[in-house]
Amino acid sequence: MVQLPEPRDVAPRVATGAFILNSGLTKWRADQATAEGVHGMACAAYPFLERIPAERFTRLLACSELAVGGALLVPFVPSRLAGLALTGLSGGLVGLYLRLPGMRQPGGLRPTEEGVALAKDSWMLGIGLGFLSAPCRGRRSATARCRDRRIGRRSPDRRR
Repeated sequence: MVQLPEPRDVAPRVATGAFILNSGLTKWRADQATAEGVHGMACAAYPFLERIPAERFTRLLACSELAVGGALLVPFVPSRLAGLALTGLSGGLVGLYLRLPGMRQPGGLRPTEEGVALAKDSWMLGIGLGFLSAPCRGRRSATARCRDRRIGRRSPDRRR
């Protein structure tokens, strides 16, 4: 049985998913100069990425964004799983903001004018973490199953 997202999850999933999907489509069609710019910024924050050619890196990033955006927009992907993907992607973007010089005002986290474009990705990290903290639906906790066994009740999870 497919479980649809909780009603409270629909709006942030649609808004975030559409935003990320659009970003992925834009990067998918990127020309060489754009690919080199995206790659250069990523390499400044994460030097190990220098080994990957700019065009390939941008294509991989586009695929990642398309997958995460799609996972958020498709209702049968559980919110916790979509939140895991969103947290991973947005964690990397927030790391980019924190590592790149000139993105933050000296001595703090407040963004400079140039850093606002990256600082706004922190809302996606918050949404992803919120999805991860949502309770699991359709499964009873291990504590509840153990308690039922101790008092002799048959768990609704177990079939006869």
